[in-house]
Amino acid sequence: MTSHELTLEQARRIVVRAALLDADRPGDVVEVAEQIGQIKIDPTAVIAPCEHTVLWSRIGWSYEPGQLKKAVEQDRLLLEFDGAFRPVSLLPAIRAGMRDPAVRASAIEWLAANDGFRREVLARLRAEGPMTASEIPDTAQVSKAPDGWYGANQVPIMLDLLSRHGEVGIVGRVGRNRIWDVAERAFPQDLAELEPMEATAELERRCLRAEGLARPHRWWSGVGKDTGEAARVEGTTMRFRVDPDALRALDEPDPGGRVAFLNPYDRLLFDRRRLVELFGFTYVLEQFKPKPQRVYGHFAHPILFGDRFIGMLDAEHDREREVLRVNAIHEFDEWGPDEHELVRLELGELADWLGVSVAGLD
Repeated sequence: MTSHELTLEQARRIVVRAALLDADRPGDVVEVAEQIGQIKIDPTAVIAPCEHTVLWSRIGWSYEPGQLKKAVEQDRLLLEFDGAFRPVSLLPAIRAGMRDPAVRASAIEWLAANDGFRREVLARLRAEGPMTASEIPDTAQVSKAPDGWYGANQVPIMLDLLSRHGEVGIVGRVGRNRIWDVAERAFPQDLAELEPMEATAELERRCLRAEGLARPHRWWSGVGKDTGEAARVEGTTMRFRVDPDALRALDEPDPGGRVAFLNPYDRLLFDRRRLVELFGFTYVLEQFKPKPQRVYGHFAHPILFGDRFIGMLDAEHDREREVLRVNAIHEFDEWGPDEHELVRLELGELADWLGVSVAGLD
C-alpha cells in the first residue's frame, strides 16, 4: 500500500489545523469538541482550569465558561465521561465499550462484594433524581482504603465504576462536584447501537481526525495501525497514519498561523515523542518537580507561534489582586519584533478574557 511522503511543513500544518490552532478559529464549544474529540477536565487553575483554557485557546475572546455548561447541561450536545467532555456523537462508540468495560479484577470483585450498595445507589438516583456523591449515603459492605484518588467515602468509587458500566452518567456540576443520574436519563436513548468492532473502528477514526497525523498507538493516540492512510515525514524516524481529509485539505488555501498559549494538559502536547519528531520540542511538565529543578515554572504554558513552539509562558491568575501576573517569558531562540508583539497582544487578550490586567510584563 502506498505511503504518503510529507514534508515537515506539511506535517506540522496538518497537526496544527487538526488541533484547531491555526488562524481559522472555530465558532463554538461544540465545534471544538466534535473536532478534537475530548476536552480534558482538570482543576489546576494557575491561569484557568484546563477545560476552559483549551476552549479559549481555540475560540478566543468570545468564549465564556457558561457556554460549556450550557452545551453539557441544557443543550445536551456534550457529555462528561472518563475525565473529559466529549461530543454526544461519540456516545454510540463509547457505549459499546461500556458493555464490556476494561476494569481491574479487583474492581469487579469489589462490585460483587457490594452488590447491595450498588442497588441502593441506583435505586436512590432513579427515585430521587440527579444528585452529587455527597448526597448519597455510603452503605458499602466492603470498603477500599483511601488512596491518592479517593478518600474513605465509597460512593465516588461506586459511581465511577457504574459510569464505566454505562449504568449512570454525569449530567452537570456544582462547582467541581459532579451531578449524577441513571443512564436512561443521563444519555440520549435514540442513538445507534454499534457492535464492538464497529465502535473500535469509529473511535480510531475520530482519534485520527483529532490528531490529523498520528503514530498508531492505543495509548498515545488511540489510532489503529490500519486507520486512515500510511505516511512518512521527511527527517523523522516514526511511521504515521494520516487522516485522508487532512491530506486533501493541504490543497486548500492555508489560513496561516497565530500565537496560542497551550494548557500543559492540552491534547496536542500528549504524545511527547511526536512533539520531538515533528516540532523539535522536548516538553517536560514541571508541576511535580522540586522547585530548584524547574527551568520554566511549575505550570508554564508552551507558546505556539504558527507551526513552531517558540517559548514558555510562566504566568498565574492572581485573583486577589485581579491581575495576570507574568513571572517570566522564556524564549527558545531569540525572538524578532513579530513574535514579541503578537505574544504581548495574546497576553492582553488572555487578561481581558479573565477580566484582569497584566502585571510583570516589561
